[in-house]
Amino acid sequence: MGSFSIWHWVIVLVIVMLVFGTKKLGNIGGDLGKAVKGFKDGIKGAEEDKPADTAKVADKSTIDVEAKEKSKS
Repeated sequence: MGSFSIWHWVIVLVIVMLVFGTKKLGNIGGDLGKAVKGFKDGIKGAEEDKPADTAKVADKSTIDVEAKEKSKS
């Protein structure tokens, strides 16, 4: 009862194709691909939304920055 050979997986694949049909399996694969692409786009969009400057944003109307005082010379 150790590991499965290639023939076990071939038989399982044939049974799955007989039960679900190739068209339904293709639709499932396409839906899965769209979901993965949407997830990747969402992650990429979240990284782009972060502010690139060093100013700290406390809320939408206030920006928190450090001020330097000019020296008199």
